[in-house]
Amino acid sequence: MENLEFIKQLGSSDFESWILVQQAYRDYSFQEDIMECGFNQNSGYVYIALENGVQIASCFGQSVDYIVFDNESEDELFFDSYNEAFDFLHQ
Repeated sequence: MENLEFIKQLGSSDFESWILVQQAYRDYSFQEDIMECGFNQNSGYVYIALENGVQIASCFGQSVDYIVFDNESEDELFFDSYNEAFDFLHQ
């Protein structure tokens, strides 16, 4: 899979983040379609971007963040749970 080539770039804590992100996807949003998976070298985030607009991300092996882009403020917003992020997008 060409989309998973980023895994070769991951250090040990980044790989731990990848595992955490996959577990969160499985536990909270497995029914959602994945748009993209990747690693942002600038921020250190490993992520799964979902078609519904939520990103599941983690950096340096830390807990998972749920990120959405707010079109009004043009900011990324961070949430502690998938449901909070999803609800924000659908309010």
